Amino acid sequence: MKPAWSVCDDGILLHIRLTPNARKSELGQITNIDDTAHALSARVTARPEKGKANTALIALLAKQFKRPKSSILLEKGHASRLKTVRIRVEGEAKSQLTRQLEAWPHERNPD
Repeated sequence: MKPAWSVCDDGILLHIRLTPNARKSELGQITNIDDTAHALSARVTARPEKGKANTALIALLAKQFKRPKSSILLEKGHASRLKTVRIRVEGEAKSQLTRQLEAWPHERNPD
């Protein structure tokens, strides 16, 4: 199964399922998208028009992971709820972000 994130040469690729127009902006659990992939769930208060939700997502990620907004790039999914974001980071900061993502809570599967 495809994980919600992966390490690349210049940082981390993060797969996100975005819900715009939410009551509160927040990052949630890592959830199953389908039988083959996971994504980090995210909610933003911005509407999905003229890139406002994407901009809000980048601001939310920058705040959560303590990175400058300029280091976060939307790679795929500009007009989709499923997005791939590149967080450019190197060295010890990359290791720290990797550890943080490894400890991120996963959605519990019902038994």
